[in-house]
Amino acid sequence: MAKRTEVEDNAWRSYTAELANNLRRIRLAAALSQEDVAYRSGLTRYTYQKYEKGESAPGRPANPTIRTLLAIAQVLQVPLSDILPRDTPDLRLR
Repeated sequence: MAKRTEVEDNAWRSYTAELANNLRRIRLAAALSQEDVAYRSGLTRYTYQKYEKGESAPGRPANPTIRTLLAIAQVLQVPLSDILPRDTPDLRLR
């Protein structure tokens, strides 16, 4: 099985860091707490906090499902495109 390169891993880390910033910015603009967004999205507060930190476990970048991102977008009352970073990294294995 092919493995990702360090460049690909770094690109994903950057992407998830921007995703985390977007989540936090939009949540604050909506005047909601992390707990509010988590509960209304069907997540634990801990899980949502990790997404706002851009990680899923210490040292591992976040990788939320599309279903989770759609639920969060609905709670925040924004289109999913507002949450996702504009520049998508190339994740194809080479």
